[in-house]
Amino acid sequence: MAGRITKSEQQLRPDPKFHSKLVSKFVNGLMSDGEKATAQRVMYDAMDEIDKRLKKQPHPDGLENSLQVFERAIENVKPHVEVRSKRIGGANYQVPMDVRPHRRRALAFRWILQATRGERGRPMHLRLADEFLAASRREGKAMSTRDQTHRMAEANKAFAHFA
Repeated sequence: MAGRITKSEQQLRPDPKFHSKLVSKFVNGLMSDGEKATAQRVMYDAMDEIDKRLKKQPHPDGLENSLQVFERAIENVKPHVEVRSKRIGGANYQVPMDVRPHRRRALAFRWILQATRGERGRPMHLRLADEFLAASRREGKAMSTRDQTHRMAEANKAFAHFA
C-alpha cells in the first residue's frame, strides 16, 4: 500500500521551546537510538549558537533570530526537481521529475544531517549551527548537494517526456 498517508503528521506535537512543528520534525530526524532529549539538546544548543553569532554579526538577509535562520535554511535546501531512474525499452533513463512537498522537506533534512555528520572533530551543535547559517546564505555542503541534484535534472532534461 504505497503512498498511504498516516496520521503521524497530525499527531506530531510542536517542540517545547519554539512551538514549531518543523523543529519537532527535524529533532525526530536528528534523533538516534530513541534519545529524543539528547537530540533536542543538540538542536537547542545549535539554535542558541546561531543567536550568539547573529548578535555579533547580523545576517546578510536581515534574519533576526535562529528560528528564521533555520526555516530559511530548510527552504533553501529543498530541491524542486530530482532525477528518477526509469526503465524504457530495455534501457534505463534518468528522468527529471518534480519533487512532492513532503519529500522535499525530507530530502532537505537528510542532506543537512548528512553534511553535519560527515564532518568530524567538533561538537554536533556547532556543526549543525554552521550548516544552518551556511544554508540560509545559500552556501555549504547541503546546498551543493541540492545544486548537484538540480544540475543532474537539467542535464537529463531531454528525457523529461518519459515522466
